[in-house]
Amino acid sequence: MIEQFGHISPEAFAAIAQACEPAVLRGFGRDWPVVRAAAESRSALLAYLAGFDAGHLAEAFIGAPDIAGRYDYAENLDGFNFAREPMPLADALARIAAAADDAQAPSIYVGSLPVERYLPGFAEAHALSVLPAGVKPRAWIGTASTIACHYDTFDNIACVVAGQRRFTLYPPDAIGDLYVGPIDLTMAGQPTSLAAGAPPGDPRYPRYAAAHARAVTVELEPGDALYLPKLWWHRVDATAPFNMLLNYWWDSASVGPDAPYTTLLLAMTAIAARPERERAAWRAYFDHYVFRPNGHPLSHLPESRHGALDRSQFGRIRAVVMKLLRG
Repeated sequence: MIEQFGHISPEAFAAIAQACEPAVLRGFGRDWPVVRAAAESRSALLAYLAGFDAGHLAEAFIGAPDIAGRYDYAENLDGFNFAREPMPLADALARIAAAADDAQAPSIYVGSLPVERYLPGFAEAHALSVLPAGVKPRAWIGTASTIACHYDTFDNIACVVAGQRRFTLYPPDAIGDLYVGPIDLTMAGQPTSLAAGAPPGDPRYPRYAAAHARAVTVELEPGDALYLPKLWWHRVDATAPFNMLLNYWWDSASVGPDAPYTTLLLAMTAIAARPERERAAWRAYFDHYVFRPNGHPLSHLPESRHGALDRSQFGRIRAVVMKLLRG
């Protein structure tokens, strides 16, 4: 079960984020101006957004009626089942509104729009006291759709503005049972699960049953939010004819500029193809120095002798790594 909260203080939210477990925040954004506009009417919401529109082109995702809003790979994984089309944001919103009233129309959405670029001034009215200053929202607006199961490398608060959202969640360690697609041919940056969107009992994905048994589904109404820790897998269904969501990405545990995902990619090239026994040996070193089940690897020494493994000295390790990568 996922814990659910109502009004929450920054201190209480920090404790939730520290646990790295998803949480539902009911009514989290009900008093936002954009949520109030959406509650009044769709036209009121569109008028509210138009008041901020900077006129920039946005990339719209457009799916033929026969995909029923399920944005995914093409059958042979060499492309996708939708098209991308740049257009002014105002045009995209008009097309979304028109398609929402026509069940035979193509599905369309615009997503991950940084509001400081597309809707300047909007973020100031929708800042979150529970997040660090400077964390700005991104907007997702479209017709009914299903976004394939994926993960993000940032922590996320996702709040429904209009319509409804259904999140289906899987923990990070379900990755082996989700049958993940290519990491270098993706719909929007992150690899996706092939099994989570396949028909039930698909024989290509026999281990998916184990992941499915661990799945948790969350239904969100306007004003509700979901806190989603980084690396949690999530499929997102926008179930109303017209939907809008704001999400806030940030790193709740950043210790510097280095991204763990970059490290993972380099480890794939450096270690994954080595012999099994050598991989096992490197696993022991990763456990000792990185995952640290027994605490700091130099805890037997005075802190003054931790050298480059002192967090304040991580720049020294980064400099060595950059030198080695440059040959």
